[in-house]
Amino acid sequence: MWPYPRIIAHRGGGKLAPENTIAGLRAGLAHGFHAVEFDVMLSQDGIGVIMHDPDFGRTVAGRGSVASTTAAALQAMDAGSWFGPQFAGERVPLFTEFFEFCRANRIWMNIEIKPAPGHDAATGDWVARKTAELAGRPYPSTLGSDPEVDTGSAVPLLSSFSFEALAAARDAAPQIPRAYLLDKIPDDWEGQARELGAVAIHTNQKHLTPVMAKAIKDAGFGLFCYTVNDPEHARTLLSWGVDAFCTDRIDLIGPAFA
Repeated sequence: MWPYPRIIAHRGGGKLAPENTIAGLRAGLAHGFHAVEFDVMLSQDGIGVIMHDPDFGRTVAGRGSVASTTAAALQAMDAGSWFGPQFAGERVPLFTEFFEFCRANRIWMNIEIKPAPGHDAATGDWVARKTAELAGRPYPSTLGSDPEVDTGSAVPLLSSFSFEALAAARDAAPQIPRAYLLDKIPDDWEGQARELGAVAIHTNQKHLTPVMAKAIKDAGFGLFCYTVNDPEHARTLLSWGVDAFCTDRIDLIGPAFA
């Protein structure tokens, strides 16, 4: 059973706002999304920040890397200008502020643990512990009060391509559910997923087949796909038994898509 929202905004605002920013979350909200997928990486001083790329040059200008830069310096960087001048000055968020914005606005979170090379275990451990700490606080009194907003389970879902990071997350906070991210499904996928205590398989929609989708569902796992931007293919995937997917095209595929 999949207890979470089915249609999830990819990195906040999809193609409508700079990824992994508060502006992205606001764009998703403006289109009715109360579910988001985003990436967490550790800074040089071991603090979680919302970034996808380990190196600068795409969403933040200049040379350097997340793992060699302090959280304070990362926070001062412009993460919006690359997308459009109207987003100039949009900052790199800390994980804690991103998390709290989601909670305050009843946004369910699929938190991807995105370790920089060589930082797998440390990132998985930090993200899981911090998620457990933040998720354990009382929720805003408005959470779930709007019947039009389906946030599924209030508990976030951790995911990662890194087996080592997810294993560290499992050991650090076993009560926070985990999903195993796989680009192509390997032959030993089920054994790996069970070793991690994963509740779901997250996979690239480009490589999924109806036979594999059925095998994953028959094994008792939730099935999530990334990144689905074509409504017709989205319907096909759902017909195969896919439980949920994230999309960049939040303007074409809404939260109530079926």
